[in-house]
Amino acid sequence: TTLPKAMANALWDTRAISYAGCAAQVFFFLFFISAEYYLLTIMSYDRYVAICKPLHYGTLLGSRACASMAATAWGTGVLNSLLHTASTFSLPLCQGNAVDQFFCEIPHILKLSCSESDYLREIGLIVVSLLAVFGCFVFIVVSYVQVFRAVLKMPSEQGRHKAFSTCLPHLAVLSLFVSTGTFAYLKPPSISSPTLDLVVSFLYTVVPPAVNPLIYSMRNQELKGALRKILQYTLFHHQKDVHHALRTTKNLRKA
Repeated sequence: TTLPKAMANALWDTRAISYAGCAAQVFFFLFFISAEYYLLTIMSYDRYVAICKPLHYGTLLGSRACASMAATAWGTGVLNSLLHTASTFSLPLCQGNAVDQFFCEIPHILKLSCSESDYLREIGLIVVSLLAVFGCFVFIVVSYVQVFRAVLKMPSEQGRHKAFSTCLPHLAVLSLFVSTGTFAYLKPPSISSPTLDLVVSFLYTVVPPAVNPLIYSMRNQELKGALRKILQYTLFHHQKDVHHALRTTKNLRKA
């Protein structure tokens, strides 16, 4: 949602975005980021049931339950993004129309507002959203505390390894997603600068979605085998090139 317009602006050497395009970008950005976070929360519950209550997994997380939870996550994401987008773009802007960011972001749009009541309304919505985010985070932490307690009690080392391999990809994605987003919005003003803001925004908007497929697919044995072959092939040819270069150098010295 952020890169296509940024890439187009870079190619055409411009920094402009239409009002409707900015609103669409805010809506889809909030929708996807909200839905992803809610899905990560659901996945922590999935890990909890799979490890702590395996005999009840089919009952608690059947196809209907999964479909309902996914629909709830997406529906909540749509509602959240609609409320924030409508509230933000109903603000009268009197500080110009230049957003100091490579994409349309609500905090930077709020800086252009001159209506205190509308501004406070959007701040109130942001606070409510942050409370929901914090609630999900607490749920995830509690779920994983229960998971790790159950895993550490397993007598089989193979069972512990399998349980950890199930949880670690999800934890890696969650940690990357939460840590970069938290730092972007809660970093101290004393270390804030346009360059740092740009780098941090890039980290939490581009890096997590880019590495998600890689982190989750590392449990795939076929992918691991293919990656191992590529690394071995690269290492073999690198050693071969080094050996050839050393031999050439030795021959030149003899000559």
